[in-house]
Amino acid sequence: MELKDRESLKYIMNRKSVRVYEDREVSEEIKEKLYSAIFQAPTAGNMMMYSIIEIEDQKLKDRLIKTCDNQAMIGKAPLVLLFLADFQRWMDYVKFSGAEEFNREHNLEEYIPGEGDMMLAINDALIAAQTGVLAAEELGLGSCYIGDIMENFEIHREMFNLPKYAIPITMLCIGYPTEQQKNRKMVRRYFTKDMVVHKNSYRKVTDEEFENMDREIAEKDKTVFLPGCHNEGLHMYKRKIISDFMKEMNRSVKEMINSWSR
Repeated sequence: MELKDRESLKYIMNRKSVRVYEDREVSEEIKEKLYSAIFQAPTAGNMMMYSIIEIEDQKLKDRLIKTCDNQAMIGKAPLVLLFLADFQRWMDYVKFSGAEEFNREHNLEEYIPGEGDMMLAINDALIAAQTGVLAAEELGLGSCYIGDIMENFEIHREMFNLPKYAIPITMLCIGYPTEQQKNRKMVRRYFTKDMVVHKNSYRKVTDEEFENMDREIAEKDKTVFLPGCHNEGLHMYKRKIISDFMKEMNRSVKEMINSWSR
């Protein structure tokens, strides 16, 4: 039995990003099943350091198209879920629980969330989102991650009334895929297992391995590279790494970190 034929793994092996959806709502019953699955996601210390904003307002969706690098599918997706790394709820909860009095009794300083709290909350949010992606697949839905929600932090903070210790980490567009999307060819992964899985310590990929990978891409994928680029590495360098949207994302994430730490 092939890996993709195993019932427990087929949703992982067959998943692909879905960017076009049927004109069909996601029912409240299906949403509840989706949320129930998400809430079972692994979470550090059972703390659930994430929040989800279900974006229903079409005006908000339309604005997100512009703030998330002009991705029109955001405005057409039946269900849009914004995942936040959220430590604010815990700060509010421990205050409610009597942390100020506890600190006084034990001669402790007020706790200020640090970078470790932020990273754990980011992990929780991403694990929850991926659990939602797989649950959506089993429920007959398709999804697409929107990493560009990490751009324009100041705008998104205002749009969604985010408190100090809640930051946008990823967003999911979810809906029923069209037949064209169902039948669309899956994108092949380029890096091989030997490039990704290391034994006991990190191993740098050799030039020969990169050469073999480029040769296979040229033979199998027939990629049309951007002007001035003659291989996948330069193509992705120009398309992603040095792009304007990546410059904005780096600026925005730096502001998130500074805002959290200030």
